Amino acid sequence: MPAVSQSHPRRRRTYRLVAATATLATAGALAAALPADAHDVQHGKPLPSRYQDVQLLSFNDLHGNLEPPSGSSGRVTELQADGTTKTIDAGGVEYLATHLRQAREGQKYSITAAGGDMVGASPLISGLFHDEPTIEALNKLDLDVTSVGNHEFDEGAKELGRLQNGGCHPTAGCYTDKKFKGADFPYLAANVLDEKTGKPILAPYWVWQKKDVKIGFIGVTLEDTPGVVSAEGVKGLKFKDEVETINKYAKVLQRQGVKSIVALIHEGGQPASGAYNYDCDSPGAGDGISGPIVDIAKNISPSVDALVTGHTHAAYVCTIPDPAGNPRMVTSAASFGRLYTDTTLTYDRFTGDIARTTVKSPTSANHVVTRTVAKAPDMTELISRWNTLAAPIGNRAIGYISADIPSTGTESPMGDLIADAQLAYGKGLDAETDLALMNPGGVRAGLTYAAKGTEGDGVVTYAEGFTVQPFSNTVNLQDFTGAQLIQVLKEQVSGSNTASPKILQPSANLTYTLDLTKTGADRVVTDSIKVNGTAVDPAATYRIATNSFLAGGGDGFTTLGQGTNDLVGGDDLAALEQYLTANSSATSPIAPPVTNRITITQ
Repeated sequence: MPAVSQSHPRRRRTYRLVAATATLATAGALAAALPADAHDVQHGKPLPSRYQDVQLLSFNDLHGNLEPPSGSSGRVTELQADGTTKTIDAGGVEYLATHLRQAREGQKYSITAAGGDMVGASPLISGLFHDEPTIEALNKLDLDVTSVGNHEFDEGAKELGRLQNGGCHPTAGCYTDKKFKGADFPYLAANVLDEKTGKPILAPYWVWQKKDVKIGFIGVTLEDTPGVVSAEGVKGLKFKDEVETINKYAKVLQRQGVKSIVALIHEGGQPASGAYNYDCDSPGAGDGISGPIVDIAKNISPSVDALVTGHTHAAYVCTIPDPAGNPRMVTSAASFGRLYTDTTLTYDRFTGDIARTTVKSPTSANHVVTRTVAKAPDMTELISRWNTLAAPIGNRAIGYISADIPSTGTESPMGDLIADAQLAYGKGLDAETDLALMNPGGVRAGLTYAAKGTEGDGVVTYAEGFTVQPFSNTVNLQDFTGAQLIQVLKEQVSGSNTASPKILQPSANLTYTLDLTKTGADRVVTDSIKVNGTAVDPAATYRIATNSFLAGGGDGFTTLGQGTNDLVGGDDLAALEQYLTANSSATSPIAPPVTNRITITQ
């Protein structure tokens, strides 16, 4: 059916109840209800059914992807009945809006929630304007509530507060003639405390209520947020344990008479398959998923009825038993608006709780945000309006490529290209620069050969470059011993990165072997590490270019935070632009790097 226009009625404003602090007074006591077949004797009207289905629509990790993501970032894999897979183009808020609005049709009790990272690491259309366009889009999507994610802290707590409460940017000012109003949904940050006051910087929970049905939401981000965000972004903040925090506020909600509780957790897991419709409850409940969310789910109080998760950009709908052994849904809708999850919560008016009596109750499923539906006109207008403002900057050509340069794989062509660009930039600052290393999480997308707009095939625009590297990190130079360089490479697969390795993308002159048949730090074969074809000398000094995030010890690379003789350079995107401009032209485009710097043994 056609999309709902921009003037569609805003359904939730009449019944939302925001719990701004833990001391919010409760609404009236939960009304008692009789069985469905009971009738009002005086008026002959049926009383409400004991059970009320409540629709919970959820998504996570949008990252400001208002336009349809390109390349692999804009596709999902679907498992077929015969065991084969196919890919489906997915994502884009014009389509997400249509899907959500269609899903809500006929649902008198419907909530839309998110699991964090709505903003941050965003494409140019949002990132250039400090993500105001995404907040505007989420308001139009009728998002009811979201947890914070680690990327909500990319620009610090004050900027997050501005996104919540509104106001013009402190340095960029107002982008239009209208003052930015902020989010009309609450960001929840139960486990993010101000170091000075010891209190959450934003609301820890929120209660949704319609008539006699009420459901509480608790929002947390991963405890390790300081390890995956620049130090400046989390300055003055303390991040508490996810389980302890959720259990604490579950008790608070229960004391207020709210017994139906959903946790929004910006932490996740990895299913055994990348297909969005993979059954991660095969052969048994939760057997097909691993990662931090498994232990978290197993320890969160049974009073919490469902977990909406994120962070890993994976898609799953799993049933992981709670500490009492009862089934509980744990869901994630991949990333970039490619999926949404539709969960049915069965509310029991007798108990005020969600009925969880069978393995598949609540029921839940992920749905693809296909691009075969009509676009939502209000989102098309929003994208057009912000693109008009961004066009003078975003449409500028910065380079030329001969083929797609993807960002996928243990060693990716895009990651290699960025590392080469940072080495070249580093040598321009200091001729003694020896090599460069790039964190894989900082490579947000690849470059596609096919034109996205009118620029022509093979042309790389500034907007496309911004999508690849949106963090505004600087390129930093530091001195390390050869022994420290060896330790850095071992930290890729040991310490906090043991379970989920983070393989740094190396410049072309750094080569080594990664032996995946071994465990821990032994997976890096020390004798194989060479710079410019020569074995690393543990006693020698090497000047290494990294971005400022890694130079601060981010992603578990503590040794990279111990460098000496620091030199802080310019913006990392400018370094990529400079490299592409110097090494490519319309008649001589740059080719995707061959990913042969890391030899992988399996």
